[in-house]
Amino acid sequence: MKLVFAGTPEVALPSLTALVGTDQEIVSVITRADAPLGRKRTLTPSPVAQAAIARGLPVLKTNRLDAEATETIRALQPDLGVIVAYGGLIREPLLSVPRLGWINLHFSLLPRWRGASPVQRAVIAGDELIGAAVFQLVAELDAGDVFGSFSQPLGAHSTSGILLEQLSHSGAELLLRVVADLAAGTARAVPQAGEVTLAPKLVRDDARIDFNQPAASVYSRIRGVTPEPGAFTAVDGAVLKLLAVAPSVDEVNLPAGMILQREKTVLVGTQTEPLVLLRVQPAGKTAMSANDWWRGVAAETVTAS
Repeated sequence: MKLVFAGTPEVALPSLTALVGTDQEIVSVITRADAPLGRKRTLTPSPVAQAAIARGLPVLKTNRLDAEATETIRALQPDLGVIVAYGGLIREPLLSVPRLGWINLHFSLLPRWRGASPVQRAVIAGDELIGAAVFQLVAELDAGDVFGSFSQPLGAHSTSGILLEQLSHSGAELLLRVVADLAAGTARAVPQAGEVTLAPKLVRDDARIDFNQPAASVYSRIRGVTPEPGAFTAVDGAVLKLLAVAPSVDEVNLPAGMILQREKTVLVGTQTEPLVLLRVQPAGKTAMSANDWWRGVAAETVTAS
């Protein structure tokens, strides 16, 4: 079959790599335009663009799948469109351009967590299971029939970044099976069943930590927004990024938000038991251990807010 592949970040790379290794012909790789990165704001191709160029694949860079992009893709006469974390919506008439339409690898157990941040929202919510699904793209957001899915335990300590890395590889294997079945004409999809929940894109305020919540909720939120957009709080009016935390076995009771050091362990209070701060990044400084940061605090306690 002739495929067009749409994706942008690193999480889409295992799927692109897997498809390159099959008998399917990738006639175009669609990705978002070069974006400014780093302190110098240097225009940088997306990870998918870099991988496609390195493999000699034709690349279409666009942030809008408009009429011009649609006609470019139509001219290629693709049999199937495959999308993995492209970062934009595919609407009609492009939706109907490929002979078999478009399929989407989505990192959730649909219909739970339809939207842009399914893994992050699952971690924040404290879900026990996480997974991925390959479904037929339709006009309604992430609502199409499902060709295949799998689930795995979310784990008590995994961050969304770690989980996305895992799911990108196991999801690529699922995607490959679905593409092979579609090529053979044996693929069968079933309607989604269950309660629909939404996973809108995370914003900076989602990463602001409220220590007035129970420790389990605080811990889940910090893991859910790690590495992006990155958990943070404020200490003495300055932003403190929370790069790594852990549950505490210490039975000390601390007021919510109070930070102190006890037996070389930096603790922060919540509504219930405290959490351990492991790695932090003060404003304007590099990442460091919480103990190194605490040595510069020069106070018995401080309060995060």
